[in-house]
Amino acid sequence: MIPKPHVMFSEAQLAERVRELGAKITEDYRGRHLVLVAILKGSFLFAADLARAIDLEDVRIDFLGLRSYGSGTESSGIVQITHDLTFPVENQDVMIVEDIVDTGLSMQYLLDNLATRRPRSVKICALLQKPARSRVKIDIDYLGFTIEDKFVVGYGLDYAEKFRNLPYIGVIE
Repeated sequence: MIPKPHVMFSEAQLAERVRELGAKITEDYRGRHLVLVAILKGSFLFAADLARAIDLEDVRIDFLGLRSYGSGTESSGIVQITHDLTFPVENQDVMIVEDIVDTGLSMQYLLDNLATRRPRSVKICALLQKPARSRVKIDIDYLGFTIEDKFVVGYGLDYAEKFRNLPYIGVIE
């Protein structure tokens, strides 16, 4: 049995940072149409809260599923699309909403894939970044928190599909 994760970022800390990110995105995209592309499954809670924190009239939300972890704690290095966008993004301002960027391999794959769809712009909003694991340099435009190389769960992030429902980000020792 896996012990209960230790709190890294509380529910209140997450809510405050999401409000800050939403305010900055609102400021940067005022008067523009924005497409939020939430990366499934891990970013769904973050994306929902972020969407509510963005005070723009013209925001569309779509979902793209990627998988690179399988059931363990190490990336397989192979990226699969498990769910594709339901609408075209050509000539649209796209904001990728991701739970965590660690190696950067999945994000690089996603950026390359989206480029073929000819969006007007693509920016990245990630809740967490783990620079110690980086294998590809990824510029994150809107970042929640930078973390050490620890395996984290909660607020959408999982370990073998468990712990997604925790209202905080926790560390599994």
